[in-house]
Amino acid sequence: MPKSFDATNPPFDRLETQEIEALRDTLDVAYFPPGEVVIAQEAAAEHLFVIIKGTVEERDGDELVALLGPKDSFDSRALVHGRSGHAFVTREETLVYLVPRDAVLRLIQTNPRFASFFYLEISRKLDALAHDEDEQRVGSLMRARVSDVRLQPASFIDAADTIETAGHRMREIGSNALLVRNGERTGIITGMNLSKAVVLRRLPLETPVGELAHYDVVTLAPDDFVFSALLLMTRHSKRRIVVRDGDAYVGILEDIDLLGFIGGSTQLVAGRIDRAQTQQDLADAAGDIEGQVRLLRRQGAKIEALCELVSDLNRRLLERLHGMVCPPALRDHACLIVMGSEGRGEQTLRTDQDNGLILDGPVDPTALDAYRRDFNGALERFGFPPCPGGVMVSNPLWSKPLDDYLADFRRWIALPDETAHMNVAIFYDAVAVAGDPALLERAKASLIELVRGERAYLAHFAKAIDAFAPPIGLFNNLITSEGKGDALDLKKGGIFPILHGVRALALEKGFLETGTAERLQRLAEERVLKPDFAREVTQAFRFLSGLRLDAQLAESGGRSGSLVRPATLSSMERDLLRDAFLIAKQFRDIVRRHFNLAMF
Repeated sequence: MPKSFDATNPPFDRLETQEIEALRDTLDVAYFPPGEVVIAQEAAAEHLFVIIKGTVEERDGDELVALLGPKDSFDSRALVHGRSGHAFVTREETLVYLVPRDAVLRLIQTNPRFASFFYLEISRKLDALAHDEDEQRVGSLMRARVSDVRLQPASFIDAADTIETAGHRMREIGSNALLVRNGERTGIITGMNLSKAVVLRRLPLETPVGELAHYDVVTLAPDDFVFSALLLMTRHSKRRIVVRDGDAYVGILEDIDLLGFIGGSTQLVAGRIDRAQTQQDLADAAGDIEGQVRLLRRQGAKIEALCELVSDLNRRLLERLHGMVCPPALRDHACLIVMGSEGRGEQTLRTDQDNGLILDGPVDPTALDAYRRDFNGALERFGFPPCPGGVMVSNPLWSKPLDDYLADFRRWIALPDETAHMNVAIFYDAVAVAGDPALLERAKASLIELVRGERAYLAHFAKAIDAFAPPIGLFNNLITSEGKGDALDLKKGGIFPILHGVRALALEKGFLETGTAERLQRLAEERVLKPDFAREVTQAFRFLSGLRLDAQLAESGGRSGSLVRPATLSSMERDLLRDAFLIAKQFRDIVRRHFNLAMF
């Protein structure tokens, strides 16, 4: 019985202790010389092979798909579905464990988590992963610290200060509570205390707040658990807890902020945007959006839900800013648009600005220049970096009359180059956020009409899916016995080929949807893609996008790009990563055949 068998390696890390011991009794060991076909393509398998030593090539015909090394297993598909989609050939002397097919099938029937590893559909694997995450979510949330929660400022006022002074101070700091210093005692007073004193008790505004303060203050330290804060609020019937770090007062934890932390408070951010009276109000709200992304992702929010929430908040923000800075001379004659990932509703962090302005005709140049300067300048102050390619309202190329855009479309399509293709792609993803949406509707309709039936142009447009080679070579390090893999570029390897391939197919069909998932659904409805495969591509795209977001959030400021090291992922995530890249590759091949890209 091979006691050295590593049961922490996927998929065996999903087994119970007694299942592992029973499995060990069935194992055998086999040796294969270099160049031997372990499983032929389209063949069945009687064993699951787990590599102990050596390297095995996974091949699709003559094409190398992946390299497998120590601790990798193959081929679950041949075992469960009766035939292998690929061939497995030893590259060097290889030693493997042999796990009998019957033993694997018994475990699949009795252990759903183990079974999920063998599902062909990535959607079913993702469902299994989500189930595991759901079970851990509440526990991880309750282990969060008070310092993770948004705190109101710890602002002091003297007991001798008046009700009027307290009211003005609360307004200045944007808080509904103040700490009161009264000799050796520290109390707290709220806006509700002030209102009741004046309205119900008819006290004059000159009344000292020391008479109104509550001195039974409950305190916690910043590193105390969120769970402790909930218990104290319940036990003492308190809506606020004062946070102290030794003798220093750090802030005030309010019940609404605590509940917002637990359940997410995007509705509070939306309300703050809608009520904003100044650009500083909007800047404060913009700063909260990324915090909400971090919070909701930590709580297990799915990437599609995050994208929807953040897109709504960002568009509200831009619409409110537009209303603040747009001169009256432009207000009824323009449409503010966002493009790229923001237009597709797939941006979760504040990356480069991609915005533009469509005018219904010539306007006052002075007013337009002021708007260009004020709009993008404000966004930059809010933390949205300028677009390196200049796709912004401040660039006259992206803030001009509709007729000028239409002339650009004709030029981009008649004389296509890399920049022209990029411009068509980014504009095709545009959505209106403020002003007259009919201007964008007319522009989109014109663009779609210009490319209708232009097979050669569409093929050149689609060819961008080949801009980045699949990250297959990096899988050498993904499977090293040390478990340390090189960084994989999720965007280049999978996200971009999917989103641009979908965009090319959607443009050919003239779809008006902007989101990648919505476009995939339409492609399935139009039978351009098989419905089951469209669902697989959607799930792969969302999984890769979620990994990318997690990698960004792990870096300071969330601006790191798209690199992830497989060794930092869980066993299920590594398995899904491989599946997602394979689906991206299959989709790329479909797009290449559809547009006959081998001819270009």
